[in-house]
Amino acid sequence: MELLSTNVCFDGEHRRYRHTSATLQCAMEFAVFLPPAVLGTNGKPVPVLYWLSGLTCTDQNFMQKAGAQKLAAKLGLAIVCPDTSPRGLNLPGEDDSYDFGSGAGFYVNATEQPWAPHYRMYDYVVKELPQLVESELPLSGERAVSGHSMGGHGALICALKNPGFYKSVSAFAPIANPMACPWGQKAFTGYLGSDQGRWEEWDATRLIPGAEERLPLLIDQGTADEFLEQQLNPEALADACEKHHHHINLRMHRGYDHSYFFIASFIDDHLNHHARALGLVA
Repeated sequence: MELLSTNVCFDGEHRRYRHTSATLQCAMEFAVFLPPAVLGTNGKPVPVLYWLSGLTCTDQNFMQKAGAQKLAAKLGLAIVCPDTSPRGLNLPGEDDSYDFGSGAGFYVNATEQPWAPHYRMYDYVVKELPQLVESELPLSGERAVSGHSMGGHGALICALKNPGFYKSVSAFAPIANPMACPWGQKAFTGYLGSDQGRWEEWDATRLIPGAEERLPLLIDQGTADEFLEQQLNPEALADACEKHHHHINLRMHRGYDHSYFFIASFIDDHLNHHARALGLVA
C-alpha cells in the first residue's frame, strides 16, 4: 500500500494510503489514525475502530470533522476509515445520483450487473481491508466497528453477520431498516435485484432475530434529523431488539440533526463504549 500523506495529530499520526483492491478491482484510498502508543521504539500494537461513513462521503469526512483523535490518542485506539464505494470505474449510471453508485456502496456485495464485479464493499470492509491494515500496521487484531447513516447500517450488519470478529458496535443515525425506506430500496434493487428475499441478509432489523452473538448496540439519533421519519427508522430496530432480547441503547438527542456537528457532540461516548469492550479502560 502506498502512503499518500502523514499529519501529526495529538502526538499520533493521521495517514492516508492508496492500494489496489482485488475485491473491488480498482484503486482505493483510506485513512488511518495511529495513536502515540504505537509510534517510536517502544511502540506496541493497539486495537482498531473501523469507521464506515455515509452517503457521498470519502475516507476524510470523519477524520476532519468528528474530532475523535484527541480521545483516541489518549485511549490508545487506532481508527481506520475506508471510502464508501469503488471509484473511477465509469460504469453506466455510476455518477447519476448521490444515493446510488459512487459514494453509495451501501456495504453490500452486489449481485446485479454491471455492479457485481466491483461493488462488493461488504467483503472489502470485513475481509480485504482488515487483512491488509492488520498485516501492514501495528494493530493488535482486536476490532470494533461504528458508522454514520449508510455507514451505521454497514457497521450494524458487519457486526451482526460476523460473530466474534468485532468486540463492539455502535452507530450514529443508522439506516436501521433499509428494506423499508427509499434509500435502501433503491440501493438494494440496483445492487441485489428485485427479489426482496435476497435483501434480508443486508438489513440489520431483519438480522436481529437470528443473530448468533448479542453485542450490545449503542445508537445515537437526533430528533431534528431531516431523514429520521422517512429513511432511518430506528424504532423498527429497537422493536426487533426488544422482541428478541438483544440489548440496545437507543439515545434520542433533542434538537440534533444528521450532520457531523451531531457526531462530534457524542463521539467520545462511542469511543469509550468501544474502549471498554476492547479492554483499554475499566
